[in-house]
Amino acid sequence: MAYNGFAIDEYLDAEAVTKQLDELKKSPVYSVRPEKLKEYEEEYFGKKCTKSKEMTDEAKHYIPGGVQHNLAFNYPFPIVITKAEGNKLYDIDGNWYYDLLQAGGPTIIGSNDPVVRDAVIDLLKTCGPSTGLFHEYEYKLAKKISDCVPSVDKFRMLGSGTEACMCALRVARLKTGKKNVLKMGGAYHGWSDQLAYGMRIPGTKGLQSPGVPNFVFKHTDEFFPNDLDDLERKLRRNKLTGGTAAVYIEPIGPESGTRPVSKEFVKGCEELAHKYGALLVCDEVVSGFRIGLSGAQGYYGIDPDLTIFGKIIAGGYPGAGGIGGHEDCMAHLGAGLDAGGKKVTKAMCGGTMAATPISCIAGYTVINEIEKRNACEIAGRMGDRLTKGLQELIKKYDLPFVAFNQGSVCHLDNAGTMHFEIEWSKPWRIPGVLTETSRRKAEMQHMGAAYMAEGLITLAGSRLYTSAAYTEDDIDDVLRRFERVFANCGKLEQ
Repeated sequence: MAYNGFAIDEYLDAEAVTKQLDELKKSPVYSVRPEKLKEYEEEYFGKKCTKSKEMTDEAKHYIPGGVQHNLAFNYPFPIVITKAEGNKLYDIDGNWYYDLLQAGGPTIIGSNDPVVRDAVIDLLKTCGPSTGLFHEYEYKLAKKISDCVPSVDKFRMLGSGTEACMCALRVARLKTGKKNVLKMGGAYHGWSDQLAYGMRIPGTKGLQSPGVPNFVFKHTDEFFPNDLDDLERKLRRNKLTGGTAAVYIEPIGPESGTRPVSKEFVKGCEELAHKYGALLVCDEVVSGFRIGLSGAQGYYGIDPDLTIFGKIIAGGYPGAGGIGGHEDCMAHLGAGLDAGGKKVTKAMCGGTMAATPISCIAGYTVINEIEKRNACEIAGRMGDRLTKGLQELIKKYDLPFVAFNQGSVCHLDNAGTMHFEIEWSKPWRIPGVLTETSRRKAEMQHMGAAYMAEGLITLAGSRLYTSAAYTEDDIDDVLRRFERVFANCGKLEQ
């Protein structure tokens, strides 16, 4: 497709990348050498991050674990960020970092963009952040999203991606009259009870959802990524137990593309969902307005019945969640009537702080800026440059690491933690898999700490988001910093 406004120039070979990742999980663990890690802990964190350490230690008296956000990097302790600007973050001790976390993905044009910030400040001077009543930017944001994403006839703003995923399931059950939901194994569709299943690695079922009773998952199941036969088997089986209301996918692959999928698989999910009378729910919380203005669905050429939005649709401000879709589906979120005036059942859906003026104006402004600046393509070019550079460094230092990307969503895997799977047909293997993934996850944390000490903030030491705020010179500097870590990596003792 050669970009053409999207973030992706040439689509990755999902099968080839998967083979690399399979080899990685079989190989001994390579990570930053223990003596170098100790040096980072003592010389950087111990001497240059003292205020962060003091504050987060004190916070433990009032906040469970001392930190609120799931994306915060906690090894050896959380860093306190006080300023965000463009592609950089600044901590309370005065250190600065390249921002490859991007708040989990929403800052496609860069953090704290002045155009978006000025629009929000102007609104705060007049309306304030919330009134509980209709505001013009609710309409403007909904229309903008509908104009950009062909599958979205109508849009409903909510408070988070979790709420939107939960709402979509209610709509799907009302629209289809069916009970069951199938989700892509390893994918994250928020933390609501029924969808907190098969998380992080395929086959985990409810193992990684403490506090959720198993009976809640009676109508939830997962299918293996890149396996259309598995999806069809489960759709066929569900016909005997109330049918399938919805098939949920992350279009670039589970966990924001950590386990890549083929274009054929994505198209096949659409075809099979509709063959068995289910709605296709496309979770574009990460990929929406990052892969392209029409989302990953526009790149793949699919037409989901419902689309989940989050992150960017509030422009990096709170209240980032929403659901959009076909007219006949979205009628279940309206006044109880479809487009023809026929009465339909209205789904239970709420949210006092959903669609606030502040979130709607921020989202509307940032989507316009993404369009004006061709931000998806620019961020994608930076992602390609970063990934190519990482692949060259991996080869130079003869490391088993794997680097790949879907546009501006980049992955750097040193341990293969997310590429294990649970086989319930072989239960004796499950404890070993859980032990091994825990061990490898620890090394992801060590790598993430080493990157941070070199001025790079990542998501869990393995996911890297680029934005339109990066230049080629910035990416080259980022690569030099990665190289300083790679030069001090080696095989760990078993």
